[in-house]
Amino acid sequence: MKAEQNALMTQVGPQTPAGQLLRHYWQPAALVDEFNPALDPRMAQRPLKAVRLLGQDFVLFRDEDGRWGLLDRDCPHRGADLAFARHEGDGIRCPFHGWKFDAEGRCLETPAEPENSTLCQRVRQRRYPVAERSGILFAWLGPQGSEPPAFPAFDCFTAPASHTFAFKGWLDCNWLQALEVGIDPAHASYLHRYFQDESLDTSYGKQFRGASAGSQWPMTKVLREFGRPDIHIHPTDYGMRLVALRHLDEDHTHVRVTNQIFPQAFVIPLSADITITQWHVPVDDTHCYWYTIFTGFREPLNKEQMRQQRLALYTLPDYKPRVGRHNDWGFNPDEQRTETYTGMGQDINVHDQWAVESPGPIQDRTREHLGTSDKGIMAFRRQFLKAIETVQQGGMPPMFLSAEAAGALQGPATVDSIAPADGWEAHWAKVDAERRQGAPWQPRGDGAPEAPGLRNDTAHSAA
Repeated sequence: MKAEQNALMTQVGPQTPAGQLLRHYWQPAALVDEFNPALDPRMAQRPLKAVRLLGQDFVLFRDEDGRWGLLDRDCPHRGADLAFARHEGDGIRCPFHGWKFDAEGRCLETPAEPENSTLCQRVRQRRYPVAERSGILFAWLGPQGSEPPAFPAFDCFTAPASHTFAFKGWLDCNWLQALEVGIDPAHASYLHRYFQDESLDTSYGKQFRGASAGSQWPMTKVLREFGRPDIHIHPTDYGMRLVALRHLDEDHTHVRVTNQIFPQAFVIPLSADITITQWHVPVDDTHCYWYTIFTGFREPLNKEQMRQQRLALYTLPDYKPRVGRHNDWGFNPDEQRTETYTGMGQDINVHDQWAVESPGPIQDRTREHLGTSDKGIMAFRRQFLKAIETVQQGGMPPMFLSAEAAGALQGPATVDSIAPADGWEAHWAKVDAERRQGAPWQPRGDGAPEAPGLRNDTAHSAA
């Protein structure tokens, strides 16, 4: 990749081409949990926090009526920092001169002005729409007065609260290298290789620790023993589907179906019953958060167990990891010889963190040498660069959805299963359809549902 292309894809400020593209989409800005006093006691009296997103600074707060407000962080009077504002129930007040704003950005009071002043009526702080979905607060940073796209009818947004759980984590790197690890099916056989298989009884909530659907083969065994996946890329209306085949023997093939949701998310299986939808959200050019919605297809999720599993690695209130470059990501050479391929513990989030942080704040892609197993990464880069060009020419990029188009995008299908070697395509579609049909929150029809996403395999005009 040329240096100019690398800069084009990784710089996200308001005036940059990639930044302008990303502002066409809803961006995760915070977890609803970040306003839970049980997790952050400060929120009991003052539900307000600073947010940095796509290189811009905001304040996010909830008023006494439960409305969310996302405003520019600098007071429109003389630029003081509204992250230190007084929360007064119906709005927030700048301590400098007492100017007060509500969740819509309306100026409510300018108390230092003369009693007959109409200045307040002429001042408005820029506010940004906020939408709460499945435990995440999404922000729309598009041009003022423009209409945001609709949310697709994906499982993570249509499942009830009992069957979803949201979490996030900080990464000291650019958003693009964080995303690219998720559209690289080959890395799991190495980066996440364990030399022993754990009991499947303890796999709940753990990536790559369960069994493939319909079998007792631990996923760790499949990844460890079959390290050359045959990767297929299928353009879809939402981005692309990746199918990784690991041929076990003459009669059996392991099939792993994952998805890249344009522009910043992927959807992958956590287990036979839970999927992960994960966004990679730029804080600025050199930092990002990953946001994940876990979606369950059978029993309600054990949210507290899943939260505590992850808080063993991340600290509140900022969801920053306990390990990183400062302590060599917990590297242990003895463990590397006997337990894990990385020597960086059992949690795959640490493995991914090292893989995306160790190339530096912004990876120098002019020095890389891509191979056949990187075909998903190459396909995404082409699509992203084309979308930037489309926006620069005044067009609309992929996945800027009308309500009608959003309702048609369902699923998408994710599968981790052992299939007949000669019938793997029909097998994975059947596995997904049966799981979906059995979900207690899925609407019931007269017939078996179509495997989600199958009808969306046509190439997008901007793909």
